[in-house]
Amino acid sequence: MPLRIGYVREHFSSPLLQYAEADQGRTFTLVECPSGTGQLIARLTNDEIDVAIALTDPLISGIANGSTAYKLVGSFVNTPLNWQPSDPSDVPLRRAVTTGVNSKYQSIADLEGSTIGISRPGSGSQTMAYVMALQQGWATEKLQFKVNNDIRGLLDSVNDGSTSAFMWEWFTTKPFVDAGEGRFIGSVPTPWPSWLIAAHPSPDRAPPDALRVFLHGLSSYVRAFDSEEKRESADVEFIKGKFGYPEEDIKAWLKTVSYPNDCAAIPKKVISETLDVLEKAGVVKGKFDVSYFVDTDVVKLT
Repeated sequence: MPLRIGYVREHFSSPLLQYAEADQGRTFTLVECPSGTGQLIARLTNDEIDVAIALTDPLISGIANGSTAYKLVGSFVNTPLNWQPSDPSDVPLRRAVTTGVNSKYQSIADLEGSTIGISRPGSGSQTMAYVMALQQGWATEKLQFKVNNDIRGLLDSVNDGSTSAFMWEWFTTKPFVDAGEGRFIGSVPTPWPSWLIAAHPSPDRAPPDALRVFLHGLSSYVRAFDSEEKRESADVEFIKGKFGYPEEDIKAWLKTVSYPNDCAAIPKKVISETLDVLEKAGVVKGKFDVSYFVDTDVVKLT
C-alpha cells in the first residue's frame, strides 16, 4: 500500500508536489490538510494519514505532551518560518500577525488580554502565540484562544471582532492582505527550522523500508529545487503555475528559504533548542532525551 502523506498545500511544499507528480501514486499519495499542523496531527491519530510534513514546534510539543501518534523521521525546511512582517520588505520567513481591516489593534503590544484566533489546538498558530507572549513579557497562562479552523475562518474572525488577531505564514497571508481582507501589525520569527517530517510509529502503517524510500526520493527533489540553477527560473515558474503568486514575491521568498541536503537526518540541536523555547513559553514541561522524539530506525540524529 502506498504511504499516505499529509501536507499543507503551500509554496514550501513545491519539492514534494514535484516528487508526487513523478511518482504518480506508486509509492505514496498526498492528502491535503488545509487547516495546518493541528489537522495533520489529528489525521495521524485517526489513521487517515501515515506521514505528516508539518511545523516543527507543534510536532515536538505534541510528543512532549504525550502524543503517541507519531515520531519524527526527517527534516524538510531548514530556515525559520515567517509569521509575518509589518513591512513588505522584511524577510518573509516569520509568523505573520494579522488583524481586521477596521480593528482597533495597531501593534502586537495592543493584543495583550485579547482573544487570539488559531486554526486548531496544538497548531503552529497557537504555539507561536505563546512564543509571542513570551517575547512581549505576557503571562502565557492568561492567553485566550478561539478555534477558527483555517485561514478563511481566521480572516473572518478578525474582521467580525470575535478575535483580535491571528498568526499565519507571511507569504500565504499576503494575497489576502493585498486584497484588503486583513492588516499586518507585526511579525514573530520562529526560533527554529520550520518544517519536520513525522510518521506513525506502527510498522504496519509506516513501514521503515517504505519511509526510507520516500525520504531518499524526497531528498533528491529537495536538492534539485534548492539548487542555484533551479532558483533562477524553474522554481519561480513552478510556484507561479501552482499557486499564482506574483513573481517578485516568489523571488523574495526563494532568497530566504533553504532545504536540507538529506531529509532523513535531523540535527539534535533542532529538537533540544525548540524544547528549550517551548518550555520557557509554558507549552511543555519537563526534561527530555532527544532520542525520545525520533524513530531511530529511520532518521539519523546529527
